Amino acid sequence: MDRIEATNHIRTQMSEQPVLIALTANAREEDGEICMNAGMDDYISKPVELDKLVSKLEKGYDKISNFESEQVNS
Repeated sequence: MDRIEATNHIRTQMSEQPVLIALTANAREEDGEICMNAGMDDYISKPVELDKLVSKLEKGYDKISNFESEQVNS
């Protein structure tokens, strides 16, 4: 199962949805577009820069926090 198949499986088969951040070996823009079109929340390419990784993790955390807040308030 490749990353696209795995993402499709997670998005269609799991009731609880995790934040998915792809780690790609390629820095081409189209690789990021492929990940996003597959349903991933974000992507980062190698070599990983720590500040970019932290930023993407914080963005994912914020997404989860906002979702949980909406669930409590509804």
